[in-house]
Amino acid sequence: MAGNLLYVSMSSYILYFYTDVFDIPVSAAGMIILIACIVDAVSAIFWGSIVHHTHTKWGQSRPYFLWLAVPFALSTFLAFTAPNISGVPKLLYAGITYVLAAGVIYTGIQTTISAILPNLTLNPNERIGANSYRMVGSLIGSFVTSTFTLPLVAFFGNGNDKHGFMMTIAIFGVAAIVLLITAFKNMRERVPVSQKSLPFKQSLKGTVGNVPWYLLVISFATFWIAQADRNSFSTYYAKYNLGNAELAAVFNGLQVLGIISSISIPFIVRITNKTATMLIGLGIGAVGQTMMALVGGNFILVIVSWSISVLGSALAMSMPFAMLADTVDFGEWKTGIRAPGFLTAVGSAFCIQLGSGFGSFIPSKILDMTGFVANKTQTPSASMAINFCFIWLPVIIYAIVAAIMVFYLKYEKMEPKIKADLVARAEERDA
Repeated sequence: MAGNLLYVSMSSYILYFYTDVFDIPVSAAGMIILIACIVDAVSAIFWGSIVHHTHTKWGQSRPYFLWLAVPFALSTFLAFTAPNISGVPKLLYAGITYVLAAGVIYTGIQTTISAILPNLTLNPNERIGANSYRMVGSLIGSFVTSTFTLPLVAFFGNGNDKHGFMMTIAIFGVAAIVLLITAFKNMRERVPVSQKSLPFKQSLKGTVGNVPWYLLVISFATFWIAQADRNSFSTYYAKYNLGNAELAAVFNGLQVLGIISSISIPFIVRITNKTATMLIGLGIGAVGQTMMALVGGNFILVIVSWSISVLGSALAMSMPFAMLADTVDFGEWKTGIRAPGFLTAVGSAFCIQLGSGFGSFIPSKILDMTGFVANKTQTPSASMAINFCFIWLPVIIYAIVAAIMVFYLKYEKMEPKIKADLVARAEERDA
């Protein structure tokens, strides 16, 4: 929840902030986000190594909730600050602050949130449950940010969006600090881990033959192209295609419906499996997106279609976080090396950052090529581009991700044997 209060502010509104508030050309804004996200994705690998080398009385991952809380809030505030500069200095300021906020610092938080799961419990059902609670909190944070950001910007800015964004992000930042410290105080890492620091080369060896991990990394990074695209382009679609920018708050606020999907995950997994649950989510998401293309400008039907898409995408988005913990077990079973920090850092933070970068860059290039001009009436080609990016691009990506995840199922069927073998090995070591 704490992470999404600030990260969703960036993933949903930073492109809009750059083009319509900070007056950065859309092509330059897209390039800034892409470069920053690539840098950030690489930093995720190093965060995984940092977690492996962390040994404190609080555990490996938990202390970073405390250590990164204030830097995360401050860097995000700076990213949404628009100083009176122009030209290259403006682009450098935007790039540096975005790298710090969305990448270096948030990547650290995202890495530790994911890396802590396999250290909380070895029970797969408890992992699914813990991940569901996490996703519910995440969606509540997304709902608060998505629903209230633009109204708060208008309220505090009173016509000055620069000031409005600063005040709004400051409020979200204080709330995020409180929530991260609360999480730090109330969580415990219970699974014993080796007190020896795992060298980076050993972490890499932990990926050898870990096919399910490779499948998750590729599919999750691809999925986040669609997720970032949908988040950032809801504002453009509402403002330029539906004629009311404030409707973006409705689109984004409806993300809270994803809580229904998150709560239902343990039940759906019990009657199917994790792979099927993700495929169901992708299918529902694609149906909802397609319906939006068919209902035209009927706002009620657009909202119904979007709600269906939200339910599906939330279901699909939740699963890789839980499945990554299983790939950590697979890696240990296959290689004898348990590398939760590295595997979850690349599998979550790296994928989110890389996918988000391309999810902003690709649509921004499409807009630039079709003649988009901020705060103006758009040409038919630009309107069609916004429509394609918001509706059809996610459908294409969902189909690609589904095709990849079909191959994961055979490895999921191996999990009972893997868990039993790991327990037997641990008993032999302790004997």
